[in-house]
Amino acid sequence: MRLKRFGSKKRPDYRIVVMDSRANTQSRTLDEVGQYHPLAEKDQQVVLKVEKIKDWLAKGAQPSDTVKSLLNRSGVTVARTSQE
Repeated sequence: MRLKRFGSKKRPDYRIVVMDSRANTQSRTLDEVGQYHPLAEKDQQVVLKVEKIKDWLAKGAQPSDTVKSLLNRSGVTVARTSQE
């Protein structure tokens, strides 16, 4: 899981997407599981599809550090792996 940037110049919006780790950052995504709007109000910054996220985590998807912090901040607990 990683962030994919959208939006216009100086108005970033990000989608939280599930991708193959070997794929290019601009390549096709497997699934979209949320959105992150860093310039919005604090309570409207992160929009998550919690059921999809839990399904992908159960399948072995590894979130990036930024996505992991967003998930933990939103109440979706991501367990630490033995590789960290």
